[in-house]
Amino acid sequence: MRTGANIPSSTDPLGETLHLLRLTGTLYCRSELTAPWGVDLPPFEDCMMFHIVTKGHCWLEVKGEESRFLQQGSLVLIPHGDGHCVRSRPEDMAVPLFDIPVEKVSDRYEIMHYGGAGESTHLTCCVVRFDHVAGQKLISLLPKVLHINSLMDDEDSWLQSTLRFIAREARELRPGGETVITHLADILIIQAIRSWIDSAPKAEQGWLAALRDIQVGKALAAIHREPEKEWTLASLAKEVGMSRSGFSARFTNLVGESAMRYLTQWRMQLARGQLQKTSDSLSILADRLGYQSEAAFCRAFKREFGVPPGSVRNSAKEAG
Repeated sequence: MRTGANIPSSTDPLGETLHLLRLTGTLYCRSELTAPWGVDLPPFEDCMMFHIVTKGHCWLEVKGEESRFLQQGSLVLIPHGDGHCVRSRPEDMAVPLFDIPVEKVSDRYEIMHYGGAGESTHLTCCVVRFDHVAGQKLISLLPKVLHINSLMDDEDSWLQSTLRFIAREARELRPGGETVITHLADILIIQAIRSWIDSAPKAEQGWLAALRDIQVGKALAAIHREPEKEWTLASLAKEVGMSRSGFSARFTNLVGESAMRYLTQWRMQLARGQLQKTSDSLSILADRLGYQSEAAFCRAFKREFGVPPGSVRNSAKEAG
């Protein structure tokens, strides 16, 4: 198996990268809440959390951010997994998430009924993670909170219709409903990120801007698609039709590091993910990522992370 084998070649490097944003759903919960209520969610390391308000409204509080009023039709992402609170009103007490009983529908889907006898709010909540280095890199660029209110813009009709579909599936939970909800939620996250990329000034700088650049974006896509290839500065420059010196300067200026450094970092991040998720031998990983020997791979890995690859695999086994 080659690490880039499933990436479709295209003339859109940013689109190719978004293709890599594979989500791993950890937990989906449909919450039926009646005022007064408040839920205190702990941090979830290496995860993204999101809430979809399918009925009613609530307040979101994330440390270091202003409180946000979320009305029906809102989608809010907490990209870095920060702890936060959702409440019926800012003054209502919040109870720790794991102190609230839930009805477990399956290993990945729960239903929560909680609160007093007042106004009703329905949330679809989720904890997910990106299982590819492209997703992890993109998350690092996102703000602490990403809020989309579908009722504010007619252009977001895709969000309104998808939210209505999720609300109906969550309410009725027909056969296959869990699968429908989880897949639609994944789509919503990708769409929300695309919306941010289209409008945020930060997306016009650094890695995301480099992906949009005709030459550098093509080079980045080539690295992502074929990390195992014996890339050199000269071969990457030839790939994008530039001189070696011109390409080197442009790549470093846009990405913030040299092309060869980027290639090594990309390979090593892929390697760490593979070590944590597979039992493939170090020699197989070395070949998969373009290293001529296991020893060369291990040296590169230790230079990057300060520990040998075996220790990462052992830590993953202990955590599991």
